[in-house]
Amino acid sequence: MKHIPIALQMYTLRKEAEQDFTGTLKNVAGLGYEGVELAGYGGFEARKLKEVLDDLGLKAASSHIPLAELRDEPEKVIEDQKILGSRYVVCPYLPPEERTENDYIRLINDLNEIGEKCAGEGITLCYHNHDFELTSLNDGRSALETILEETNPDWVKAEFDIYWLTFAGEKPAEWLERYKKRSPLVHLKDMTTDGERFFAELGTGGVDLESVLESGKAGGIEWWIVEQDECRNPPIESVQRSLHFLKKK
Repeated sequence: MKHIPIALQMYTLRKEAEQDFTGTLKNVAGLGYEGVELAGYGGFEARKLKEVLDDLGLKAASSHIPLAELRDEPEKVIEDQKILGSRYVVCPYLPPEERTENDYIRLINDLNEIGEKCAGEGITLCYHNHDFELTSLNDGRSALETILEETNPDWVKAEFDIYWLTFAGEKPAEWLERYKKRSPLVHLKDMTTDGERFFAELGTGGVDLESVLESGKAGGIEWWIVEQDECRNPPIESVQRSLHFLKKK
């Protein structure tokens, strides 16, 4: 069974990174993470950031790029990924004002167009979900189903976020099984079991992580990506605890 490397979504340590981007990357490497999923380049040009990552022994697993930037500057986004050695670029979020039926039609068209450009350069475009994509559209399908069914599977993949799938009442492992050829990246998160359903360190909450991890081993997962949107403990301690949980599996 192949080894699936573990990366950290740098958004989790955004406050630390704002103070000292390079030092935060060094701390991530020191914890034992094999890569990072970038949410901005810390003020560096892609070539300099690649040097920093190489010096620390970290790989650029993927990059979250705002949808507006993907639409406006796809060629630059692709070129940066090639420099960074990142094979995946992710559309991370759909703004609230762009979630109507017509907006999803436009999104699907844009994802196909951008995804085709990426694929032609050896880069894979993924779409990252939250909970709002699980609401039903006029034909009864959820927005997330529609996105995945109406985009070209060779050009557009999924980055399933298991916290948000669970938050929406879904079973993440079922989505991974259903789209096992289209989910190279997975956001691993946990959720408190109280009414607040707050973000939690892996292994401390109620998300069915065991089924997800088993599904991933049998599927085509290329990276597990740890993310914790908000932390009640110091974030660096939270990501260390989550990594420790995964390494015991």
